[in-house]
Amino acid sequence: MNLAEGVQLVSLIILSVMMLGAALGVVLFESIVYSAFTLGAVFISIAGLYILLNADFVSAAQILVYVGAVNVLILFAIMLVNKTEEFKPLPRRWIRKVSTAFVSLALFTLLATMVLQTNWPVDVTLTPPASSVETIGIHFFTDYLLPFELASILLLMALVGAVVLARRETIIGEETAIVGEEPAPVLELPERPKEPIA
Repeated sequence: MNLAEGVQLVSLIILSVMMLGAALGVVLFESIVYSAFTLGAVFISIAGLYILLNADFVSAAQILVYVGAVNVLILFAIMLVNKTEEFKPLPRRWIRKVSTAFVSLALFTLLATMVLQTNWPVDVTLTPPASSVETIGIHFFTDYLLPFELASILLLMALVGAVVLARRETIIGEETAIVGEEPAPVLELPERPKEPIA
């Protein structure tokens, strides 16, 4: 093992440990803000793994889309929705726990099967492409044109749905009740009292 391979192996171990630790933080932290920050650490670790695999474009897209857009959007949503809600214990909660454990076990089994049945050795005789961006673009507009267009339509539908849901809150209070029927109650959470910063 030469120096470059040693650095790559150490980087792989550090990024893997960082990703697993951050993933545990996402599900174990009680504060949702801390969970959102550790989720960003998971995304950054995955981007580092992409760099180790010479997938520079995918790594840049990972940081721009997931860290710069999705994770920041989650943090903004948490900080802007300044609501408090008292959660009541759900009846038959054990059914949900058993269902969650079953689904998690099924996903783990599926991933483990995929890892064990995948042919991991790489043919070293193949020449890597000069630019992964050009190769991905060619595949997007030739072999995967239909999934690419379906994904764009799905994102457009999600954008329109988000706009409709965001405008719906201001419309609820302005709705007029039908004669003879009681108006629908306005669903609002109590506002958290604002305290001065010491």
